[in-house]
Amino acid sequence: MTEQTDEAGGLLVMGKAGATMDRPSFSLRNRIERTLFMLVWVLGASWTPPPLHAWRCLLLRWCGARIGSRVKLYGSTAIWHPANLDIEDGATVGPRVRIYNQGAISIGAGAVVSQDVHLCASSHNVSDPNFQLVLRPIRIGPRAWIAADAFVGPGVTVGEGAVLGARGVAIRDLEPWSIYRGNPAAIVKKRKLL
Repeated sequence: MTEQTDEAGGLLVMGKAGATMDRPSFSLRNRIERTLFMLVWVLGASWTPPPLHAWRCLLLRWCGARIGSRVKLYGSTAIWHPANLDIEDGATVGPRVRIYNQGAISIGAGAVVSQDVHLCASSHNVSDPNFQLVLRPIRIGPRAWIAADAFVGPGVTVGEGAVLGARGVAIRDLEPWSIYRGNPAAIVKKRKLL
């Protein structure tokens, strides 16, 4: 397995030199870890009642995620690979959130990721004849809010205290303490705390 960066700084995940698309993008170890995690999550977390946040966080830590204290995370959350997940103290990840973290995803302290949000930290190099996978990390800053059913794309940094409105689509970085909405997300105004 080889890795290199593309022009935009994303990590390209490729098989052996000259490999064709019939080779997997991820190592056998990676695939085994993810399979074991899926079993752990289905058997030990997905069915649990909403108040059991601490139990679900413990399972995620056990599977390699870095999870702070007082994190709220629901059993209906779909996580691709816990080893690529970092959630800081007091953050909330709502019901049915899809964390597609082939690349790293970090969620800052006190941030809120509302129900049905999709976080996607990977894409493909459309200029490559083999359509190679490109990993671009997502960073959601402290006290940011990603509202219901929004999408945050590969390589996006959501600044501290920024808000992405319901069903918004972030394909570029969001400035700190600003409110965004729409597809693609556009700034509406600055956010002020009382």
